[in-house]
Amino acid sequence: MVWAGETPTLEALAAVDILHEHLPKLKIRFINIVDLFKLQSFKKYPHGLSDEEFNALFTKKKPIIFNFHGYPTLIHKLLYEKENHNIVVKGYLEEGSITIPFDMRVQNEIDRFHLVKEICNMDLILVVKVFI
Repeated sequence: MVWAGETPTLEALAAVDILHEHLPKLKIRFINIVDLFKLQSFKKYPHGLSDEEFNALFTKKKPIIFNFHGYPTLIHKLLYEKENHNIVVKGYLEEGSITIPFDMRVQNEIDRFHLVKEICNMDLILVVKVFI
């Protein structure tokens, strides 16, 4: 499980709490992205991850949910040249109108309940807290 941004972070943490309460043996790798450009190759961005570093964090063997505070296409563009394409990016899709923040998260399916549902429908997971 990967997240970037304040709201997705809070929702991802809440989803992990729910999962650990109901599935205590479930292992989850938890990665917080602070600098989105780290996802790019070091060839394009001096602080970017090498392919080996990226693959060590973002395994090619398990599906990954990336909860993002913006448009999913941005993450897809940053990950385009990566070897593993097992990442499901959740983000804002212009669903909803003027409403409360939590309702916007629900309408865009980036809330804790949709994340738990998505994870339960996958063959996931690994847990480790990593900050890059």
